[in-house]
Amino acid sequence: MNLKALKHIYFLGIGGIGMSAIARWFIANGYALAGYDKTATPLTNALQAEGIAVHFTDDVNEIPAEYLANPAETLVVYTPAIPKDHKEFNYLKDNGFTLMKRSQVLGLLTESFFTIAVSGTHGKTTTSSMVSHILKNAGKNVTAFLGGITQNYGTNFLINESPDDVICVVEADEFDRSFLTLFPDLTIVTSTDADHLDIYGDHSQLLESFQLFVSQLKEGGKLYQRKGLNLEGFTNNQSAEYSLKEGDFYAQNLRIENAEMVFDIIYPNGIIKDCTLLTPGFHNVENALAATAVALEVGLSPEQIKEGICTFGGVKRRFEYHVRSEKVVYIDDYAHHPTEIQAFLSSVKALYPTRKLTVIFQPHLFTRTRDFQEGFAESLSLADDLILLDIYPARELPIEGVTSDIIFEKVTSPTKVLCTKEEVMNIIEEKQPELIVSVGAGDIDTLIPKIREWGNGR
Repeated sequence: MNLKALKHIYFLGIGGIGMSAIARWFIANGYALAGYDKTATPLTNALQAEGIAVHFTDDVNEIPAEYLANPAETLVVYTPAIPKDHKEFNYLKDNGFTLMKRSQVLGLLTESFFTIAVSGTHGKTTTSSMVSHILKNAGKNVTAFLGGITQNYGTNFLINESPDDVICVVEADEFDRSFLTLFPDLTIVTSTDADHLDIYGDHSQLLESFQLFVSQLKEGGKLYQRKGLNLEGFTNNQSAEYSLKEGDFYAQNLRIENAEMVFDIIYPNGIIKDCTLLTPGFHNVENALAATAVALEVGLSPEQIKEGICTFGGVKRRFEYHVRSEKVVYIDDYAHHPTEIQAFLSSVKALYPTRKLTVIFQPHLFTRTRDFQEGFAESLSLADDLILLDIYPARELPIEGVTSDIIFEKVTSPTKVLCTKEEVMNIIEEKQPELIVSVGAGDIDTLIPKIREWGNGR
């Protein structure tokens, strides 16, 4: 594929977080661009405000005529979530257009850059965003394709300032084996826990894909993996490990001051003292260790790294504070896997040890709920008071016998309630919680404005 020969880029599913980042790259580099998505969202609204034509009806006539006139000059980028009976998708496929998945296009874009890829079943969005900020804050020429909206820049995409000496940071997604289109110079792997078993079948297949992904490092590249993952095939100078308490990179003197985590970073031949995270969490301390490792590798000084860590504002829906007063603390998080929930809730309880913790959780996917019901029950039992919602189906049809009840029955929290999303605010009004978190990857975020308004009114 010769990108220079293209004039028009058409997106099927332009409102996805990863798709919109690539769309912004094409716009920034002078291409004409349009797209379809099923429904309007804040992301599609933002794209339209930037001048991109987006429509929401599956109709070939909605595609700009100049895009249809010359298939050789039009690239169609699509998300795997597009259904096989989609009219536009099938028309473009049957009429000589080049169709490529988002991951394939991302692989093309990163070929010409020095690339840092951040992968993992959880932690990759925050870590890739943190790496991007540390490098950009230090004056590096960065382009970044991220899976979340950074608080520092208000976007999921950073554009390089010139074509020379570009460092590309990319969130490498294991879903649908998408990350196998990438051949990075540096790779971070944050976790390889079982997930997406509807795609992979079992954990061993997922691990096999991660092993294949890290084998695609360019010659002379380096892998940074969380200690214990044991991805193989690397000599000591090709691989380094990090974790909270041990490894080549680890934290020391970790303490909580004013509900923030402060720590020293120990790295080979050095120490960075008194780093403060605006986005707290034990898991985010580990993410900072991984970010430090690659920042040192590309030549940043300890002082530049510390400044980047201490000014990193986090990512929307990742340990995001919405109310922070004496009476109420309200935090929202995207966690949707038992390990993520365990890390998030443990961190919240450590930050606010004297407050009763109320957790609102919306399970995501029937298959994930079925496969990890024991893990969900165990992690959610960290709540003093659990409000459990119905399963958000996303791309799936219901599975007989799989409802939120299979988690609810096993949760050992002192108090718990099973309810619909519409009932949540009445329950909050009744309980009057002092520390409340909303957790999940579905549409639970639609509750945020209401809970925030309630909290600010206390």
